[in-house]
Amino acid sequence: MWSPETGNGETDAEASRRLKILLIEDDAENADYVANGLREEGHLLTQVASGAEGLICALGNGFDLLIVDRMIPDLDGLNLVKSLRAAGHHTPVLFLTALGGVEDRVSGLNAGGDDYLVKPFAFSELIARVAALGRRPYTTVAETRLHVLDLELDLLSRTVRRRGELIELQPREFRLLEYLMRHAGQVVTRTMLLEHVWDIHFDPRTNVVETHISRLRSKVDKGFEAELIHTVRGAGYCVRSPT
Repeated sequence: MWSPETGNGETDAEASRRLKILLIEDDAENADYVANGLREEGHLLTQVASGAEGLICALGNGFDLLIVDRMIPDLDGLNLVKSLRAAGHHTPVLFLTALGGVEDRVSGLNAGGDDYLVKPFAFSELIARVAALGRRPYTTVAETRLHVLDLELDLLSRTVRRRGELIELQPREFRLLEYLMRHAGQVVTRTMLLEHVWDIHFDPRTNVVETHISRLRSKVDKGFEAELIHTVRGAGYCVRSPT
């Protein structure tokens, strides 16, 4: 079957999945491992080994994604990202670091990080998270409402409405729905939900995710024609409009 190609023999679909990534990592061995693996996936990688150099590169080179270690010389990863956000740059940031405590993760996300992956990590999960961040549209600090079809989540008032009707959610249900809506159209895994909604960084072998998804679905979808919360068998969950 014929498919459209870019000038270098690459299809448009392949080009659209290719990201320009800045990797800020001072461990040369780990940096080469990550960079070479992502290059094999078709991405374009730039590597720097210090926070100061990384900040300069990030401010001026139009990257699609930054992968940042927290413990880097000259300017640590946390303050690097804070500086970027203060300068009005909203390029997605994935922290890739050995600092894996709950407070470390919270401080990374509060500093402006979009995702957080702890070393050691499975490379397949890194690829999946890079792809998810690459599909995510840039957001700004002014965003206060999330929408999927007729479902609206207000981040300021902490309320959820569907077709104008108020839906009462418990705090954990609200966090779960917020995470799903921030990744609308994307499949999020059970592991990702445990980490980002429950702050659990291991598999507790319980059905807590499934139970909350079921409760959330009964509140958000029951009584409405279009189902928005979908189970993707063998993969995870997704909020999306019906096709």
